[in-house]
Amino acid sequence: MSLTDRIDADIKSAMKERRKDDLRGLRAVKQALQLAATDGTGRGIDEQRETEILQKLVKQRRESLKIYEEQGRDDLAAVERQEIGTIEQYLPEALDERALARMVATTILEVQAEGMRDMGKVVNAMKLKAAGRAEGSAIAAEVKRQLQR
Repeated sequence: MSLTDRIDADIKSAMKERRKDDLRGLRAVKQALQLAATDGTGRGIDEQRETEILQKLVKQRRESLKIYEEQGRDDLAAVERQEIGTIEQYLPEALDERALARMVATTILEVQAEGMRDMGKVVNAMKLKAAGRAEGSAIAAEVKRQLQR
């Protein structure tokens, strides 16, 4: 079952069960997928692109959440937290710090990186390996930490 089909089925279920909070997040995902499918590039939506779209949605909501918390808007922050939780259900399981560190160390050996000048090579290889399971900023920070030793 494709992600779009899963989202459609979950929207129907949320509507029947009157789960308004989940419905808002699901509709946001559906809209983002539809926009990507009709963006005019002719590029299809494969699993990797779906993951990228979901990650982007979560990242946007985390940025909004941070702003709302700084401004003391607990009502809006709660909405963002709910949507993040709903969207994250469709992302692959995230890597913990240890698993990310091991994966980075392995990738450094595979691409034969010798220092900071090879950081881009390692980060690009890691983004393919950890697709959807780690944020780009976390990958870059870990690569930088290990290459600076």
